[in-house]
Amino acid sequence: MFAFEAQNFKSDVDVRVKLFHTDYMIKPVSPAAEFTIRDLAAEFGVTARTLRFYEQKGLLSPSRRGAARIYSATDRARLLLILRGKRVGFSLDEIREMLELEAITNRDPQALGETLARFRGRIAALESQREDIDAAIEELEGGCQWIEERLADREPSDDIKHRARAFEALASARMNPWTGAAPESA
Repeated sequence: MFAFEAQNFKSDVDVRVKLFHTDYMIKPVSPAAEFTIRDLAAEFGVTARTLRFYEQKGLLSPSRRGAARIYSATDRARLLLILRGKRVGFSLDEIREMLELEAITNRDPQALGETLARFRGRIAALESQREDIDAAIEELEGGCQWIEERLADREPSDDIKHRARAFEALASARMNPWTGAAPESA
């Protein structure tokens, strides 16, 4: 759930991103292609509300035919980049900055260098997260193995068996005077 506040207006927007198969990521479309909000929502596994939210944040700019939103091939490509950016952990503000870098199309070396540095930083962060996840999985696997060994080895230890025999002998010795029975030999 993504929440934002603007001028005493609060809205919770459900931004669910379905991980889609790579075929969708490279599906070519004609530059003149047009899409409805329903088309893009179905293709990318997001809600119409998510698309409207991206429009409100200035990330998409569909044209209008009456009340209907008409998305261009450029909007579709931008949506693809937005979803990729979200999937690898960029914030919407960072994604907007990257999308607005017209200097990239002009091949401005400084802008390209800044973008490259941002990408390298994100890669480093993701690799660190992967190491943390791998370490956590390894610890959990060890814990599972220990539990499985305890479940498989249901026989009490020799120490526990010895203590149980000692307790039984003591209990038997104390009970015998009350019952009148002869003590059992161990």
